[in-house]
Amino acid sequence: MKGKLKPVEENKTAQALFKGYNPIIRWSIKHKGIIVLISIGVMIVGLLCGSLMKQEFMPPLNEGDLLFMPVLLPGASLTQVMDVMKKQDIIIKNEFPEVEWVVGKLGRAETATDPAPVGMIETIIHLKDKKFWRRGMTREKLIQEIQEKTKMPGVSPIMTQPIRNRIDMLATGIQTPVGIKVFGPDLNKIVDIATKIEKVVSQVEGAISPYAERTSNRPYFEIEIDREKAARHGIKVGDIQHIIMTAIGGMNLTTTVEGRERYPVRIRYMRELRDTPEALKRIFIPAAGGEHIPLAQIAELKQVPGPAVINSENTLTYARVFVNVDQSKVGLVDFVKNAQEAVKNKIKSGDIKLPSGYFISWSGQFESEMESRKKLIPSLVICLAVIIVLLYMAFKNFSILLILSTGLPVSLMGGIILLFLLGFRFSTAVWVGFIALFGVATDNAVVLLSTLEDLFKKKAPKTIEGIRSLVIEGGLLRVRPAMMTTATTIIALMPVMLSTGTGSEIMKPMASPTVGGLITATLSNLILVPVLYCWIKEKQRQK
Repeated sequence: MKGKLKPVEENKTAQALFKGYNPIIRWSIKHKGIIVLISIGVMIVGLLCGSLMKQEFMPPLNEGDLLFMPVLLPGASLTQVMDVMKKQDIIIKNEFPEVEWVVGKLGRAETATDPAPVGMIETIIHLKDKKFWRRGMTREKLIQEIQEKTKMPGVSPIMTQPIRNRIDMLATGIQTPVGIKVFGPDLNKIVDIATKIEKVVSQVEGAISPYAERTSNRPYFEIEIDREKAARHGIKVGDIQHIIMTAIGGMNLTTTVEGRERYPVRIRYMRELRDTPEALKRIFIPAAGGEHIPLAQIAELKQVPGPAVINSENTLTYARVFVNVDQSKVGLVDFVKNAQEAVKNKIKSGDIKLPSGYFISWSGQFESEMESRKKLIPSLVICLAVIIVLLYMAFKNFSILLILSTGLPVSLMGGIILLFLLGFRFSTAVWVGFIALFGVATDNAVVLLSTLEDLFKKKAPKTIEGIRSLVIEGGLLRVRPAMMTTATTIIALMPVMLSTGTGSEIMKPMASPTVGGLITATLSNLILVPVLYCWIKEKQRQK
């Protein structure tokens, strides 16, 4: 009759397409214990693979270009920083055939959103197409060679990407994957603690050139006016300050208008009259009697150390430690755990002292990973709970619910095994893929068990052999729809799995759990689910 399923004996097409499934399901039902042990073995293998996998926040998106950000000590002058930038740019451009052009920038723009000091260089490295690269050269190897060739004393080689750097700087203030913030009231003390942490972290496996900001030792030149001496010569303090502001610092007199462009007109002494402390001491200040008094006679000129920049967060000053991580050796999350343990041990031993009011905060991409976990873990729990509730509402049978639930851990382990084989790591993208997997992992099992329930209600077998025959019949009826459902889903994900363009670094780890999980879930639905269902029906018949 139209609309009804044909018995397996009449379905010649199913027998031709799935003639191998019949002996497999018959053997599996007769050897239930072996099938259960195999399923447990898959779970154990998945757990072992999961324990060996590294962890990261998100797979690094290949933007195409690189951003080289060497940072110098605060005492470096503008000319010194410019000289370092020129030398490094020449090295990168001339010694690496993979590089097409290099553009360096130092200092900051006139905007509050880019508070970069003079000692921070930003060099954009534009790479050629990979077909022009040297044989065997990879992106990671190229970065390592650039850092080695441009290594200079007092310069930290921080390598990142343009978009990634802006996102990290705006979100956490750290341009490296891992950053450590030392909070406290005394700027000199927090810099001292940060320097000690830098030495400890440098010993942790995977750390690349840790660098602690030395923000408290920038040299300043102070001019302290002696009011008594100035009064003795009849000179007003305001006149001295006006000379200092105009002659040394420079004063804008007016602004020229040239079309749409505006240029300030500034007046001050020639450079040779103000570029050394000795020249500043010889600046003359007009007195009331008409004579000119050298600045050194009415003021004390001295060089003193001071802060290069004062960073604050939540009204607390802090110093930063930048850490690059070699993620080919260790995962980002694993590195932070090891580094935290090493720092804690040094604090406990007294090598690093944290007085009252001082504390350490770990930041960078690790901070984003912790925030994403707080949101993803509840989402994962809610997703699984909703799936289980819907399955129970569909069958209203705890035995059936238990059988259906086996597809969730089996699919989870299948996804983990494929991720391990492909060399991916646990990340936010991976867990998003697992959430999508859980939604489809039990579909085929629901269809199969619905068919089995209908068959058992209609025929109600009385013997063990009848139960087994009916389970085999239900499996043969639904093996083709189950295989088609899985095949269409996997084929739809193949373009993502085989892609190599921009964004594939994130999409592949997201699609891999679904592909690997569907393979093991389908095998579980077609073999383990009928075996468990048959086992339960046999136990019920014996009772």
